[in-house]
Amino acid sequence: MKSEIIAVGSEMLTPFRQDTNSLYLTEKLNGIGVTVAFKSVVGDRRKDLVSAIKTALARTDILILMGGLGPTEDDLTREAAAEALSLTLRRDATQVAALHARAATWRITMPPNNLKQADVIEGAALLHNPNGSAPGQWLDVTFSGYRKLVMLLPGPPHECAPLFDAECLPRLKALVPPRAIAVRTLKAAMIPESQADKLLAPIYSMYTDIETTLLAHTGDLQITLICSKPTLLIAQQRVDELAEKIEVALEDWFYSSQGDTLEQIVHYYLGLRQATLAVAESCTGGLIAERITSVPGASRSFLGGVVVYSDELKTAFAGVPADLIAKHGAVSAEVAKALAEGIRARTGATIGLGVTGIAGPTGATESKPVGLVHIAVSDAQGTSNTDRTFRGDRQRIREWAAQFALDLVRRRLI
Repeated sequence: MKSEIIAVGSEMLTPFRQDTNSLYLTEKLNGIGVTVAFKSVVGDRRKDLVSAIKTALARTDILILMGGLGPTEDDLTREAAAEALSLTLRRDATQVAALHARAATWRITMPPNNLKQADVIEGAALLHNPNGSAPGQWLDVTFSGYRKLVMLLPGPPHECAPLFDAECLPRLKALVPPRAIAVRTLKAAMIPESQADKLLAPIYSMYTDIETTLLAHTGDLQITLICSKPTLLIAQQRVDELAEKIEVALEDWFYSSQGDTLEQIVHYYLGLRQATLAVAESCTGGLIAERITSVPGASRSFLGGVVVYSDELKTAFAGVPADLIAKHGAVSAEVAKALAEGIRARTGATIGLGVTGIAGPTGATESKPVGLVHIAVSDAQGTSNTDRTFRGDRQRIREWAAQFALDLVRRRLI
């Protein structure tokens, strides 16, 4: 069965608030074999809400509306849902009493506009909300000749999630056909999205029962496989079969078959090789060390690092000869190598990593453009240096450089 989630509230159409409930609900729906086909955010305008609800009901089996159940004039979800379904609203006496009792516990007089929270759509079942004043509503209705399940839930996350778990999930489990959804996330590093799709499209296009999506972000490619079948075992077998073929096709770009981060994989290989790592960073300003230390237990293999932004500290902390910097410049292959070798020698690490570059927007020269980054990796077998020129603003260049550096360490360890 397909579902749709509509988050109601004009505040979520501003830069200051965002819908987070739908992420939680999607996970719960997927857990019982229900796919989420559409998500949308609609402002507090009755005409727009009615239109969005009618559109959703025409294309999905299950509709969840979140928000707009409060007592104010712009809380219009009940009214819009009733209009879209051509149903009437009635004021529930039991809910009116519950609202008065709630106000009494707070020792306040309930404003008259709170009474609209007792308005119930014809044929709806009230869903108890122990964490707020607005109850949810459940409707099992016919729309254009087809059965539809409609849920109205409060917007605050501390109300929405518990209410859905307690009141909606049991009802859904009793009604939806038995299905299971298997999800697998694969990851690759530093391969362009277009190149990856050229390699993978001939493979995943043969699996029409699996939804395959590619998402690229600053040198990290995430491939998500989703398959719905009558049992989890069948779905998982299909996903695993495709995942194995994708892993082979991506070769050395591939680094995770279960959604692990690149820093987790680096930490894994360091432990596997009983190796240690130390870093000397210039343009990345500690981003690499931050990512590595975000992994629990990183202290077992990560000795530490230094941010050596000035030429003087490159010499003082990483042992880079001052005359080397004067001759080749701080952003150079020679200095990157010296950083990697110097931090390795100073810390006794198995692997030393050195990074230097021009993050911009200033500091470039004709021969050294903004985005140029030199990265060196040093171990007992020697020191290798690679340079890349990344595009984007300062933060994007730094993130690309950190990703590339971690991937070079990974490749050295595999």
